[in-house]
Amino acid sequence: MRASLGTLWIAIGAAASLLGLVTLAVGIGTKRPALLELGRRFVAVVVLAAVAAFAVMESALFAHDFSIAYVANNVARATPGLYTFTAAWSALQGSILLWVLALSIYVGATTWRFRARAADPLVAWATLVQFAILSFFFCLMLSGDVNPFKPISGAVPLDGAGPNPLLQNHPLVAIHPPFLYAGYVGFAIPFSFAIAALVTARFGEGWLAAVRRTTLISWGFLTIGIVLGAWWSYAVLGWGGFWGWDPVENASLLPWLTATAFIHSVMVQERRGMLRVWNLSLVLATFCLTILGTFLTRSGVINSVHAFSDSTIGPWLLTFLGVCAFTGVALIAWRGDKLRTPGRIDSPVSREAAFLLNNLLFAAFAIVVLTGTVFPLLVEALQNKQITVGEPYFARLAVPIGLALLFLMAVGPALPWRAASGELLRHRLLIPAWVGAAALLIAVLAGARGVANTLAFALAAFTLASIGRSFYVGIRGRRRATREGVPAATVGAVRGNPRLYGGLLVHVGVIVVAVALATTGGYTTHREVQLGVGDSARVRGYTVTYLGRDVSQTAQKTTIKARVRVSGIGVLAPAISTFPNSAEGIGTPSIHTTPWRDVYLTLVSAPTSGRVTIGVQVGTMVMFLWIGGLLMALGTALALVPARRRKVLPAVAELPHDDEVPALAEVST
Repeated sequence: MRASLGTLWIAIGAAASLLGLVTLAVGIGTKRPALLELGRRFVAVVVLAAVAAFAVMESALFAHDFSIAYVANNVARATPGLYTFTAAWSALQGSILLWVLALSIYVGATTWRFRARAADPLVAWATLVQFAILSFFFCLMLSGDVNPFKPISGAVPLDGAGPNPLLQNHPLVAIHPPFLYAGYVGFAIPFSFAIAALVTARFGEGWLAAVRRTTLISWGFLTIGIVLGAWWSYAVLGWGGFWGWDPVENASLLPWLTATAFIHSVMVQERRGMLRVWNLSLVLATFCLTILGTFLTRSGVINSVHAFSDSTIGPWLLTFLGVCAFTGVALIAWRGDKLRTPGRIDSPVSREAAFLLNNLLFAAFAIVVLTGTVFPLLVEALQNKQITVGEPYFARLAVPIGLALLFLMAVGPALPWRAASGELLRHRLLIPAWVGAAALLIAVLAGARGVANTLAFALAAFTLASIGRSFYVGIRGRRRATREGVPAATVGAVRGNPRLYGGLLVHVGVIVVAVALATTGGYTTHREVQLGVGDSARVRGYTVTYLGRDVSQTAQKTTIKARVRVSGIGVLAPAISTFPNSAEGIGTPSIHTTPWRDVYLTLVSAPTSGRVTIGVQVGTMVMFLWIGGLLMALGTALALVPARRRKVLPAVAELPHDDEVPALAEVST
């Protein structure tokens, strides 16, 4: 019953998407507003179908309806309720269903937002593109092995296999994937408006206003998803790290890099009308990279703890990726002459030049990651040889780019538009430069390891001081305006700029993450110690004593814990759990976290014969990674708050003795 009902809702969603696509195409071709309005109404049916299909899946999971193959393969009667709920996206078919649900919600919200502009060709074309993407994924789920409601072949089992052990071992499975999907899928909206802008030749600044908030929301979700993924890797996988340049990790980083570049460069187009081709290309590339990431994780072409099993979905995703990329490139080539802008960079020492260099560095970073991720796949496909591109490649190329981006993060906001004089730069950057130099000296005296780590500390201090100065100048400008009788509306224009201050808070979060990476990379100790009951070992000032083991068993799993006393902390209990559907044990680290130091214990193997091998890792400032991610999330939320005034009044520029107030406020225009 549920299998038929779920498949029916998917078919309704596919039919509504295709009908909306055709209706809008005819309405655009014949210029009939009634058809455009009718086409828009199909979005409601699509959203209803996606929500209903997902609800049917959850109902089947909790009812243990093992007549559905997906339920039989991904949940068991002993699976706890939380992991029964998250099983809806724990395998290939369910992940595509979640993809469609998130996309439907985005499209529904976008359609509602532009409900008064249904007859606008830009909005109509964007909705048509959104219907095309929805049609592809709905129809994909109707095919054989991608249908989440496919009935099981043969007799219906009395119990299911249960989720992948790694996906029922930590509550983050309920948070990380939805945030990541919300980030991935949301970039379909800017993509659709970019295509619409190219088709309608309205590629000025109007389409940017239409996608700014959605882009920032998607970027924020993806940022949180990546940070939560790092936390999950650290807290669940038991290897003591949080980022290993795994192909699936890289697949989420790639669209984040290009989207970050777009968020920065869009300000140049808004202010100076420049970089039109570049911004369109970044939007198109970001969406294409999300499809590439979907292909990498769901086609079975890579071996990863994050990837799904082999399937026939790969060729379809590659074809869809090719169509999206070809369409975007062809439209840009077609509109090439009209995309030229009269604006140009007047000086290499200007804000627009800094933004351009920033974009080039982000693009270079993306190329480095893309090459290291895809090159082994190409070699295997062409030469039938397996090679690995490991951390040394990424670190050697990515670290210098990251340091250069930190430097630009400090210098860029201090530069005015068009050109800057040497005197102005000295005035704005002298104090931050001295702070950076002092941090460099302190890092060297404190024994910082490696040139890159030492430079990271110095540049982080330089950037943080520059951001602090920007906050100070903004507050001083507001007070001066109030004191000297500037109209209240003008003061509000300076003060009511959440987009600017949200961006500065995001930058603070990035600095905190950079310092944490430098610290954990240079000051982490890892040892493996073999201990008998009552034996002790000394690791970086901590005495580790093995007290014995405990065994517990539930219907879900069997867990063996080692009780380990750590001096100054107490008893920690790293564990290994065995699940019925897996012969291999899954390790669970035990972590004692403080803002300055983490003690991280793992079981190298299950304790036997009174002896145990324990992995002991002492890391420094790991918590600041999560604090930095939180600051980035808060900064994104602040940047989404509507500004009190969207345009700076001329009176602001007339404030005496403060030429930086307009530079701070102009970002909100």
